[in-house]
Order: sequence, then C-alpha cells, then structure tokens
Amino acid sequence: MSEQFLNYINGEWIQAKSGEVIESINPANWDEVVGVIQHSNQEDVDLAVQAAKSAFKNWSKMSAVNRGLFLEKAAALLEQRADEIAEIATKEMGKVLAEMKGEVLRGVAILRYYAQEGMRTNGEVLPSASDEKFLFTKRVPLGVVGVITPWNFPVAIPIWKMAPALVYGNTVVFKPAAETGVTAAKIVEIFAEAGLPQGVLNLVNGDGAVAGNALVEHEDVHAITFTGSNAVGRQIAAKAALKGKKYQLELGGKNPAIVLEDADLELAANLTVAGAMKQTGQRCTATSRVYVHEQVYDTFKELLLEKVRSLKIGNGLDPNAQMGPVASKKQFDTVIGYIEKGKEEGASLLVGGGVPKEQGLEKGYFIEPTIFENVAHDMTIAREEIFGPVLCLIKVKNYEEAIEKANDTVYGLSASLFTNNLGRTFQFVDDIEAGLIQINGETGGAEPQAPFGGMKESSSNSREQGQAAKEFFTTIKTVTVLPVH
Repeated sequence: MSEQFLNYINGEWIQAKSGEVIESINPANWDEVVGVIQHSNQEDVDLAVQAAKSAFKNWSKMSAVNRGLFLEKAAALLEQRADEIAEIATKEMGKVLAEMKGEVLRGVAILRYYAQEGMRTNGEVLPSASDEKFLFTKRVPLGVVGVITPWNFPVAIPIWKMAPALVYGNTVVFKPAAETGVTAAKIVEIFAEAGLPQGVLNLVNGDGAVAGNALVEHEDVHAITFTGSNAVGRQIAAKAALKGKKYQLELGGKNPAIVLEDADLELAANLTVAGAMKQTGQRCTATSRVYVHEQVYDTFKELLLEKVRSLKIGNGLDPNAQMGPVASKKQFDTVIGYIEKGKEEGASLLVGGGVPKEQGLEKGYFIEPTIFENVAHDMTIAREEIFGPVLCLIKVKNYEEAIEKANDTVYGLSASLFTNNLGRTFQFVDDIEAGLIQINGETGGAEPQAPFGGMKESSSNSREQGQAAKEFFTTIKTVTVLPVH
C-alpha cells in the first residue's frame, strides 16, 4: 500500500470523513502509485473553513512584519527540501526534474518576496479639504480565502497565491488539483513546520467538482483565487458573484510569437521551441502559434524542425530527458484528439503527432513534440487551447498581418516578438492584446515582483504576484479623524 497523505485542518493531519481516497499515478509509469490522498467532501470543507474562520481574528491582528517571519521560515525550509519535493512533484505530474527544481526554487523566491511585503505600507495619508481633518486609508484582509490550484505548476502557483493571502492577514483553505495532491501535502508540511498557527492554513484534497465546488459555495469563504480552465473559471465566477464573493481567475491562453524578417533566427527558434515544448506544453503561457515573416519562413522552419527533432523524450527523473509525459490519461487523450483534429481539418503535419516508440516509454503518457504548418486561422488547433506539445507554424506577409492574426483570439495572456527593430518593439507593446509581453524572449516566464495576468478571456482582469496581489487580497478602509474641541 502506498503512503497515505492526510488533509491538514486546524493544525492536525486527519482523514477525510468519507473514508475514501484517490491514488496519485506517475504519468511516466502508470503502474507506479506515488501516494494516496484524501477524497474530501462538503463535511471536510466545512471543518477547514470553520478552522480558518476561527483563526482569522488573531492572525489578522498580528503585525504584518511578524506574519512575514513565518514566510521567511517556510522559504528556508523549502530550500532545504528542494530536491525531495522536486522529485515527488516530477513523479506526480511528469515535468523533467531540472524544470521542477527550478519551480521549487521559484517558490522559495516568492516566499522571500512576500515575507518582505509585510514591511511595506498598508495605506496612505490623503489631503483633506478641511484644515482640521486627518484623512487616511488602511488596507485590511478579506477573511477566509479559498485557494484552488492546477496540476501544471504544483509548487509555484499554490505559493504565489497563499503567500500574499497570508502576509496580508487572510486565512486560507487550499484545494489543489487531485493529480498533484501529494506535492500539495508536502508544501503544507513546510508551512506547518515553519510554525504557522493552527487554522491559518488548511489543506483539503479531493475532486474539484466536490471539494472545490463546496469551497466556492461556502457562506464563510470571502474570496476565491483560481487557476485553471476557462470552463471551470466561468462556473466559479457565476457562483461567486451570486454570493457576493471576491474572485480572481487566471485561465487559458493561445499565445502567439511573431518572428520578423530582421530577427535573430537562431535565438527565435531556440526560444520558440522552449516556449512551446517546455513542460510538454502544459503551461497557460506556452507558445501555441508562431507567425513568421515570409522572407525568413523557410530558414526559420528548418531551424525549428532541427531543434524539435533533437529533443529527448523520457521519464522526468532521467537526467537526459528534455521533455516528459503529459500529466494524465485524460490529458493524453485530449492532446491526441487535437492532433487528429488538425490532420482532419487539413493542416500539414511536419513532425511528431504520435506516441514515441523508444523502449521504456510504453507505460507512460508520452506524446511526440508536434508541429503543423498550412494552418488556416479557423482551424480548431489555431483557435483552442491544446495544453500539450503542439505548435502551429504560420507564414505571414508582414508585421500588420501577424498582429491582426495574433489578436484574433478570445485569449490575451502572453505574446512574444522577435526583432532587432526598436520602433517595432514599442509598436508591438501598443498593438498586441496580451497581459504579458516578451521581446526576444519565450512567451512563458514571470518574476515574483512583476504582476502576472492576461487580457480578454485569459483572466478576470485581476493580477497575481508583485504588489498587484495586494489589490485582490485586501480591501480598503477610508478613515476621517476630526479633533474634539
């Protein structure tokens, strides 16, 4: 029997009330059970929310400086256990170990950043029309925050939501994706070991339709922060709005890269492959469409194919592997379905499109890195988020055509431009409809101090990370003080 990982509620590790569990399967070897997590229900969520509600008073009254000290301790502990947690997370969702180790260390950086945020001002003094009034604002926490996270960044995303929520004085109920429930338990272990008071952070593992929905609809949850699919995000928004909850959604992307005739093609090819294939394409910021100027199209195409064909696919724990499996059977079926749809609708398959035949990969959810060309703009693979190692290569006549097609999408998360033209650079910043913009860089990537989020249907128009997180996790009190004569 694999190790069982419990829920964490009110400072105690406990089983779900249902007595049911969920197996976490290694996507590189479906015979391996990484661990067993709890299948929580409404009763478990009620307990976790009540614990968070009870802890809120004392936690919110604590100095933000002192709340930050807990995050500083957690950062040190996570750094000490980085190798262990990276290996567990790789086993759970397949990402190659080097990428996962980088993600864990990013979590360390996020914790340290928000530990210091506890020392920043939490309001401002304002001028008044009256000589006698003292007018100021004060930022205060919301209360109990529900944190619902995906499987693709099982360390960084939970931390970049929980760290600001906590340092600004909220208490948290954390519902991770079931696919990475073991990793989530390890993260919560870190916070518990850092001495976080009981009830301040609670973990409820389980299915999103049951535990996640119960958290969204709970009367004592004041805010929901969610990263995941647009379909689920829309449901959360509707339910939260009906109950007057604050909500924050980070959703999908169909991210373009544009390669102009003056670009460094070697650089552009390397970073397009990284943007599209890193983490097996399972990033909301992954490069999905690349628009290439007709003058350099053929040269760029050959560079791209050369680099993709050289990628080594394998178990994420293999030090030579550059791309691991997709995270689950469900994800495997979804991505293969999109590849078949691309073929059916008439796109030309240049490379990949199937299952690798290398020995040792037979029991994993591996998919070859795939590139299509001759992709019409109304094809499914050009319109919908695939969330797998699939790239559409599209020839354009000029910058104007590239921009028009890049913006012709419901999404607006991230975008890249490859050029040596400074004028085009700043024109692109104005023209592109995306929240995250890279010049001569891959579409993915963000630093903890910088706001993260998209436009159009890629987000709820809020931003995560940096000081922008304060806008979501706090509300403002405006105070007027008059002297007594």
